[in-house]
Amino acid sequence: MTLHETATDLWPAPHPDRPVSATVSLPGSKSLTNRALVLAALADGPGVVRRALRSRDTELMATALRDLGAEVDTSSDDWSVVPGPVHAPAMVDCGLAGTVMRFVPPLAALGDGPVIFDGDPHARTRPMHEVIDGLRQIGVRVEDEGRDALPFTVLGEGGVRGGVVTIDASASSQFVSALLLSAPRYEQGIDVRHVGKPVPSLPHIEMTVEQLRLRGVTVLTDEPNRWQVLPGPVRGVDVRVEPDLSNAAPFLAAALVTGGSVTVRDWPQHTTQAGDGLREILALMGAEVTLSEAGLSVTGTGKIQGIDYDLHDVGELTPAVAALCALAESPSHLRGVAHIRGHETDRLAALATELSALGSDVEETADGLDVRPAVLTGGVFHTYADHRMAHAAVILGLGVQGVEVQNVATTAKTFPGFAEAWSGLF
Repeated sequence: MTLHETATDLWPAPHPDRPVSATVSLPGSKSLTNRALVLAALADGPGVVRRALRSRDTELMATALRDLGAEVDTSSDDWSVVPGPVHAPAMVDCGLAGTVMRFVPPLAALGDGPVIFDGDPHARTRPMHEVIDGLRQIGVRVEDEGRDALPFTVLGEGGVRGGVVTIDASASSQFVSALLLSAPRYEQGIDVRHVGKPVPSLPHIEMTVEQLRLRGVTVLTDEPNRWQVLPGPVRGVDVRVEPDLSNAAPFLAAALVTGGSVTVRDWPQHTTQAGDGLREILALMGAEVTLSEAGLSVTGTGKIQGIDYDLHDVGELTPAVAALCALAESPSHLRGVAHIRGHETDRLAALATELSALGSDVEETADGLDVRPAVLTGGVFHTYADHRMAHAAVILGLGVQGVEVQNVATTAKTFPGFAEAWSGLF
């Protein structure tokens, strides 16, 4: 036990002695909830976000939008939003939420005065240069003392000119989404052009575009690496949030590891969520995967096949997939995810460290992980205040007795009550 741990920080991961058989309902998508909240605050009339995810990240977003002038009622499962003029001065607590620190500054620029952004200590290490530089390119003043990171201040002047922005979004698709969401309210809209290595997690940009179009906004995507949002009204709408499909990863993995069967209810037939990639990944790893009106069902044999897979577009699944690879009977090569070094923690380094501590034969590469079969043992798995790392830990606990998860409560970022829901499977 290290100096920063106490016994109460360590949560014994369940280790079932029989195949898991369960049907699971998941909370709403954080990505969809926070996009819907931002657009509702920019709309021309009231809106409702039904089945909104209630988590730290979404509560931080709701609070930020209230502080900037919107009325956001989160008292029920369906959150109502009444937009208002963006006002300043204000202070925004971003916590560790990338969606808050990146999506809200372009909205705050529409106000008339300073808005200060800061967050958790690790949030100050997360890359923000492309958002800050992008805002400066369209005439927004941002004071950051040369840090290109939190804390910084957006100095609104009552409106934003808009126009052409050229950025390198190879570190995060959120840089593009951040500039697109508020662009309908800019005088010239926005024309975002990406230069650099391929943009990761493209489904998240597709999600942003889909949500804008749902509200009547014209978005042009005819050219690769270019997104144009035309100026115009954002329609207030009543939307229903899909389940968070990435949060399904540990539950569906339970079927694969234990040779059981798990169904996740309400899996959409069409979605822009990156978590939908689980259907292909789990099938390649040996599961039987079926999508029906009942939801997504996964049945395993108890044997896991290693994979050679490019996770570039579904990087948030990497921790869960890496845990399955550590339990697999054949080697795996995970690639295309150098960008997840800039997430809540450096996920590649963290995974290599924690898997190795349990006996895994794992090698960190420039853009992924090589994992070879090995005999694993129990021990402490640190989460680095990262909810996806906790997912990896509980998956390992399915196949390895004695895994203790440090700070399982970090899962509240996107799934409050996760530990109870997970224990309920067994």
